[in-house]
Amino acid sequence: MKRQAGVLVVEDEPAIAELIAVNLRHNGFAPTLAQDGAAAQRALDAVLPDVILLDWMLPGESGLSLARRWRGAARTKAVPIIMLTARSDEADRVAGLDAGADDYISKPFSTKEMLARIRAVLRRRAPEQADQTVQLANLLLDSATHRVAFNEQMLKLGPTEFKLLQFLMNHPERVHSRSQLLDRVWGDHVYLEERTVDVHIKRLRETLGEAASMIETVRGAGYRATAKPASTTGATWSGDFSPT
Repeated sequence: MKRQAGVLVVEDEPAIAELIAVNLRHNGFAPTLAQDGAAAQRALDAVLPDVILLDWMLPGESGLSLARRWRGAARTKAVPIIMLTARSDEADRVAGLDAGADDYISKPFSTKEMLARIRAVLRRRAPEQADQTVQLANLLLDSATHRVAFNEQMLKLGPTEFKLLQFLMNHPERVHSRSQLLDRVWGDHVYLEERTVDVHIKRLRETLGEAASMIETVRGAGYRATAKPASTTGATWSGDFSPT
């Protein structure tokens, strides 16, 4: 059964909070309600949600202040935050985004808009999903079986190298910077140094062996997968992962 995405709703008006919660439940989300910053912090300390709907005007600490605090904390800095507010001036929107919000919804808002924005931030935070099977020259990758083969010889890749190769093969000949690869392969909710990409590219090439030259370094730009054959043996690919 697919896990329901958790949504922390920080809203001090009970009627609005309950209406939001009802709509979230009806659309496959698991809401948790908090009426102020203290209650929200207790909820975060207990279970980290997938996204936070945060009202700007709250009793005690404001939503703006909470967004800044959560963005500055290691445990919560990656959780998407959508600000809810009656403020609609550009300066207020900018202030919310500068505080660390990922998106902004002005009250009153429709259920469809709220759900669309939640799904949008969740998509941006998730690593890209790729096609099950992809082939580049004589290199074949099957995500369903988690297998990679070159010239019909099976290769053993680690999980991160597999995801990295999968992304590059799904976007052949295109150059991707290190930061783009971090966002699209690891997910932009993960905070890693760009040199991490170099380490995994090195490991990937070592594992690919004769096919290593298919992963090219583009100086000053990044990396790409190319269909240029790694060998000139003229071998044909059967597209079958059966042992040979």
